[in-house]
Amino acid sequence: MFDKGDCLVEVLPYIKKFYSKVMVIKYGGSAMLDAELREGFSKDVSLLKYVGINPIIVHGGGPEIGGTLGKLGMESKFYQGLRITDEDTMEVVVMVLAGKVNKEIVLQINKNGGKAVGISGVDAHIIKAKKKLMEDVDLGLVGDVDEVNPNILLHLSEDGYVPVVAPIGVDENGKRYNINADSVASAIAVSLKAEKLIFLTDTDGVKDKNGRLISSIKTNDISSLINNDTITGGMIPKILSSKEAIDKGVGKVHIINGTKKHSLLEEVFTQSGVGTQIYEQE
Repeated sequence: MFDKGDCLVEVLPYIKKFYSKVMVIKYGGSAMLDAELREGFSKDVSLLKYVGINPIIVHGGGPEIGGTLGKLGMESKFYQGLRITDEDTMEVVVMVLAGKVNKEIVLQINKNGGKAVGISGVDAHIIKAKKKLMEDVDLGLVGDVDEVNPNILLHLSEDGYVPVVAPIGVDENGKRYNINADSVASAIAVSLKAEKLIFLTDTDGVKDKNGRLISSIKTNDISSLINNDTITGGMIPKILSSKEAIDKGVGKVHIINGTKKHSLLEEVFTQSGVGTQIYEQE
């Protein structure tokens, strides 16, 4: 029988452990598209802030960008999963990510008791970008993170706000770049030496060859899991970037299913969690 008292007792040590800690959350996928999931995510983030944790949200918005381009009669072109971004497309990217999507997330969090502030990597030069170079194709205004200036994020967090960051960067010449949200979230987490970097995805996490969830992965086991084809496909770059983040000072990385309501709270506040955590063995 479910005991609410036991549940609350389980949560208390984690509130104490993570008090005042930074958690960077990459928010995207179906969790952003479903109204009920958006509501649940906003409540989860507000609760984290209320108990003394400092969440920083980095969001995507690929489907929204594609939809807006389609309405404008503009073609979406991709190379290896990256949107080829010319000047006109970049204008749409900025409009959708920094305008529509970012402000909708802020509105939702504020409606559910939080105090969110929407910004992009262009603001205060939070994300210094450089052009992403590929050998056989010009991606246009697609960038990589060159450097993160986290000061404004820290100030906002310390003042009780939840920063919501659109993944747009700017170079030294003032040129804006469209950057992968996973990369931005990872770079921000590294710059802040975050306690946790959490990726909300459309999958439960990393699974073994029998389809069973692997709840924990040590960084020194990652190579063997890739070599024996346990970790495959699109999960490989996410796991490798997770290892890099941990190597650079992030406490743990979590990959969880954002399509399950309150999965964020279950991962942070329970012993068993709901997804896959990646950590460095002490």
